[in-house]
Amino acid sequence: MTNLNDHEVWFVTGSQHLYGEETLKNVAKHSEEIAKHLHDSKAVPVDVVFKPTVTTPEQVTAVCREANATDRCVGVVVWMHTFSPAKMWIQGLQLLHKPMCHLHTQYNAEIPWSAIDMDFMNENQSAHGGREFGFMASRLRKNRKVITGYWKEEGVQQKLGVWTRVAVGWHVFQTAKIARIGDNMRHVAVTEGDKVEAQMRFGFSVNGYGIGDVVEYLNAVTDKQVDDLLAVYREQYRTDHPAFHEASVKDSARIELGLRAFLEAGGFGGYTNTFEDLHGFKQLPGIATQRLMADGYGYGGEGDWKTAALLHTMKVMTQGLEGGTSFMEDYTYDFRKEGSRVLGSHMLEICPSIASDKPGIEVHPLSIGGKEDPARLVFNVGAGPAINVALMDMGNRFRLVLNEVQTVTPEHDLPKLPVARALWKPEPDLETAATAWILAGGSHHTVYSKAATAEFMEDFAEMAGVELLTIDKDTVIRDFKDKLRWNEVYYHLFQNKM
Repeated sequence: MTNLNDHEVWFVTGSQHLYGEETLKNVAKHSEEIAKHLHDSKAVPVDVVFKPTVTTPEQVTAVCREANATDRCVGVVVWMHTFSPAKMWIQGLQLLHKPMCHLHTQYNAEIPWSAIDMDFMNENQSAHGGREFGFMASRLRKNRKVITGYWKEEGVQQKLGVWTRVAVGWHVFQTAKIARIGDNMRHVAVTEGDKVEAQMRFGFSVNGYGIGDVVEYLNAVTDKQVDDLLAVYREQYRTDHPAFHEASVKDSARIELGLRAFLEAGGFGGYTNTFEDLHGFKQLPGIATQRLMADGYGYGGEGDWKTAALLHTMKVMTQGLEGGTSFMEDYTYDFRKEGSRVLGSHMLEICPSIASDKPGIEVHPLSIGGKEDPARLVFNVGAGPAINVALMDMGNRFRLVLNEVQTVTPEHDLPKLPVARALWKPEPDLETAATAWILAGGSHHTVYSKAATAEFMEDFAEMAGVELLTIDKDTVIRDFKDKLRWNEVYYHLFQNKM
């Protein structure tokens, strides 16, 4: 998986020559200090690279071109220390195709009441310099994140940290390779889509592979490799359940080793499969898929390549954060008079990164697919806030739908349910959330994350130029319907300009 610290963002400060060389020296000194402080912040996981102050159209254009051409650079943070006439930014911003964050801050936190004079005022003009820049970015219809506040504040650094994480994720989303092993689950609609349009719009590629391409790697796995991996299983997971059957678990280990080798050889970031096309596999990949997701691979069941790409991207964004991120599906409801809830799960493929306790390995019949009983990791998911997000091809555009949820601890055991599971209350309530999700055409597959927040996906949607519909505590169906109608008009008019 791509490491966040393999990438950087550039800190670019705007000014002009009107205020004299002494002021520009101070601007450069202050800018370098801020960049270093942000670079050293624990909240910002990527390198923050100071760049010389830009004071002319030529300098602006040059730094934007350089950012575009530097693969390690995933975005540009701009700050207006003084008043920076925004016409000089036009060509550079038109050329810049890396994500941009406008940090609307100033060097000093408070007004130096007894010492402030016109020299100070000329040097510290972020308050209206940022507005001049903001006008031009808006005039150019430039997607960006605006963060307002003092640069030493923890909240400002956390917002910048989220944006940098998402910028790396967007970089990965544009370059990822997804292997579609087999085809789509027969007659399923939402897991299909236009793979050519997705590559044109986002950059990631999806290509099909026969199950035999993977079986070739599976057949090359040695018994020693299987025994070594089985020892890892015994160390990392509970193996004391009566449904732990070593022969079946060994078959699962062999599938994991073969599948992992196939993905590594192809440089893939994610994959899909379908239980209707598993010739040559003894069982459906259960624990194999769970462990591959834990290592950062994206996965989509039933041929769902969009979810696989999104999951891989969100894994990159959230690495190092608590909570975990997984493939998920709303499986069944718990209707009650107060606080109806959703039991989320899948047949097998839930990532152990979201487990609240040590997962156990169990082998049970699957009842579908016609294969031998598969091994899987069984666990619960702990209480706390989370999001469910899905990506769909709506024909004329792609759409993200997000629901904020509150994961809760089940008040009853589930002794006969041999799969990993999460129980949550959707915001604002199940009835509203499910209605809005269905009206939006939301997929039955989602990426569930306790590590990411709605802010992550808002930043991602800005970078990707993709529609985002958020269902949260303030959602009202009447208003949500209006938003769907207005969005239809907006994206019809502007989709080719995004």
